[in-house]
Amino acid sequence: MLPEIAGFALSGGAAYAADLALFIWLRGHAGLGPLSAKALSFLAGCGVAYNGNALGTYRRRVLATPRVRRYGVFFAVNAAGAGVQLLCLAVSHYALGLTGARADVVSGGVVGMALATALRFWGTRTLVFRTATRRSRGVRRADEGSRPTWTG
Repeated sequence: MLPEIAGFALSGGAAYAADLALFIWLRGHAGLGPLSAKALSFLAGCGVAYNGNALGTYRRRVLATPRVRRYGVFFAVNAAGAGVQLLCLAVSHYALGLTGARADVVSGGVVGMALATALRFWGTRTLVFRTATRRSRGVRRADEGSRPTWTG
């Protein structure tokens, strides 16, 4: 599992760098507002992360779902991760009354990011790039032939 975690972290780091760089460029040079810039940079980051995982981390898996569906589920998992980060920030800032800049960074950028990363890893591994080995009992894959198994 260590190579999988390393590949996931590498893809996530590249996605974060692409998201941040595009956000800064869209805000500073393209003149977009913060929400529009963040929405576009988030989509670009999702694309980088998906491709990094599909072409790198999970490239050897025989996958159970079509590519379009995988990308949709991947986007949903990443949106859920963003929601976790926002929820951590909202709870800290509004419910607990920790309104300082440092508290916001810790709750959203450290605690929220750690929880969101765990959610994204689980979702990417089990929902997006799940293998095609799960099947109904008694149903054979095409490569298994028609002979019964050695256990009968």
